[in-house]
Amino acid sequence: MSDILIVTNRALCQEDFLTRLERLAEAGCGGIILREKDLSPAAYRALAVSAREVCARHGVPCILHTFWQTALDLGGEALHMPLPLLRQMAPGDRGRFAVLGASCHSPEDAREAQALGCTYLTAGHVFDTPCKQGLPGRGLDFLRRVCQATDLPVYAIGGVSPSNIAAVRRAGAAGACLMRPPMTTPDPVALLASLQPPPPQP
Repeated sequence: MSDILIVTNRALCQEDFLTRLERLAEAGCGGIILREKDLSPAAYRALAVSAREVCARHGVPCILHTFWQTALDLGGEALHMPLPLLRQMAPGDRGRFAVLGASCHSPEDAREAQALGCTYLTAGHVFDTPCKQGLPGRGLDFLRRVCQATDLPVYAIGGVSPSNIAAVRRAGAAGACLMRPPMTTPDPVALLASLQPPPPQP
């Protein structure tokens, strides 16, 4: 399984959103984080049902985002939360997810997320990205500090590309999260292949 997680943004899609998810799942991404925070709870639930069916067909984890009560109602095993919202969840609710992630922006965030029961973290934004216009990336030293602050797998997010993902891995990250490229690329298979580490030399 790939170490690349896809973060969705249906507004960026140039084709039917579920078709895009199908193509990404077929391409073998490591997981799809359904981050559609602008939806109402009812609309998110309907989309989550369809997205989970798509992911299940290809054995790809579907990680719901923000709408934790919906995730519980659907029997979801994977959830990603902004750290401020994760703090508000009861410990018993957090503990019902086998996979629990949080968005972190400092080593202190990483340590707190681990204490709250997370199983993985995202750290960002690492590089300049159109999603955060006007805010410079925090850089590889930031990523390295976050990775050193926790025992959990850390996925870099923000401006990660084929040209810099090797440096991301060298900084200690377990992988990376991408949003815009997976939502817009005409060839998801080629994109994911370009982000994989080269095969070991014999």
